[in-house]
Amino acid sequence: MQILGEQMKIVSWNVNGIRAGIRKGFFSWLHGYNPDMVCIQETKIHSDQLTDEITQTEGYFSYFFSAQRKGYSGVAVYTKKKPDNVIYGFGNEKFDFEGRVIQIIYDDLYVINTYFPNGKRDDERLKYKYEFYFAMMEYLNGLIKDGKEVLICGDFNTAHNEIDLARPKSNNKISGFLPEERILIDKYIQNGLIDTFRIMHPEEVKYSWWSHFAKSRERNVGWRIDYMFVSKNIFENVKKADILDLVEGSDHCPIMIDLTL
Repeated sequence: MQILGEQMKIVSWNVNGIRAGIRKGFFSWLHGYNPDMVCIQETKIHSDQLTDEITQTEGYFSYFFSAQRKGYSGVAVYTKKKPDNVIYGFGNEKFDFEGRVIQIIYDDLYVINTYFPNGKRDDERLKYKYEFYFAMMEYLNGLIKDGKEVLICGDFNTAHNEIDLARPKSNNKISGFLPEERILIDKYIQNGLIDTFRIMHPEEVKYSWWSHFAKSRERNVGWRIDYMFVSKNIFENVKKADILDLVEGSDHCPIMIDLTL
């Protein structure tokens, strides 16, 4: 790779609205924590609503991919190093119109910022979520087969195992912790992706999302539904993985890895 020897601090964060996030201090956090790249999900902003205040901040290039529907979904990336290429979506119109995927490419490294669908609304959306998981898996399998270095991060809207949520027994019939959804995470791992936080912290209990109800965050009644998965060919270069659960400003908190390439 062209950036051989460089260390990249990469963050993923569902900000639950980029405009709300900015009002709550997103840019102050960004420049204080100083990551090389931050991948954000659920921007909730349409392309015609983007302003210089949102897209321009010192030291970073920014790239936004919005849903066609206003106030819904959307992903974005702020990165210090200009990419070799940016791909908006992943070539599947059934999903790309909801603005769920943006890919930042440096040579053979694909950083894929993804906002997986939520299946809680009804059976149709749950089916859509399953279809998205399978379509993305097929896309990732193609990249891995071609020898690409893959980092897929974002809000997966699924807790993998009982350690990943505070109330597993009362949620095993709710979308987000259904057996069928958890099996999909298994399949990603079986297909050669590594859950960086869980591999590096096998017994640690940390959450990345808390409901707004019943003071869930204050009581730390949360879920780990945000992930950084990497392909096996770059896992040895992951030096650190963490969940920044003290950072506020959204119902999610940031997650991060340090990656040396």
